[in-house]
Amino acid sequence: MSEAAGAVTFVWLGMVLAISFLEAPLKFRAPGVTIRIGLGIGRLVFRALNLVESILAATVTVLVAVDGAPARDLSWTAALLVLLVGQLAVVRPRLNRRSDRVLAGEDLPRSRGHLVYIAFEAAKVVTLIGLGVTLLAR
Repeated sequence: MSEAAGAVTFVWLGMVLAISFLEAPLKFRAPGVTIRIGLGIGRLVFRALNLVESILAATVTVLVAVDGAPARDLSWTAALLVLLVGQLAVVRPRLNRRSDRVLAGEDLPRSRGHLVYIAFEAAKVVTLIGLGVTLLAR
């Protein structure tokens, strides 16, 4: 089971790296993509990513729990869940409220909330690597 959990973990890692650290910043550099268009696209993409992440988190949690994993695997899994729940319950709603205002036409200064989201993503990347390595090193 640890191999399956490790595989799911690394698929999740690939998705976070590809979307958060490649697609998200690049879309704003494409010709003709305004802040409003980029935000609209970003909301759709991140809503889908977060849904898939929730499914992957549930899958990893079940696989780790059923496997009778050692404490280190449980710790990495718990840390990952805390990060994901924090993003979905605290950071994303604030970003959504702000992007609603921008999409409604308000001219707002750059958001520091995105820096918080990026920090969570970076922490999630480290945690996914840690969990994946420990699962596959058994």
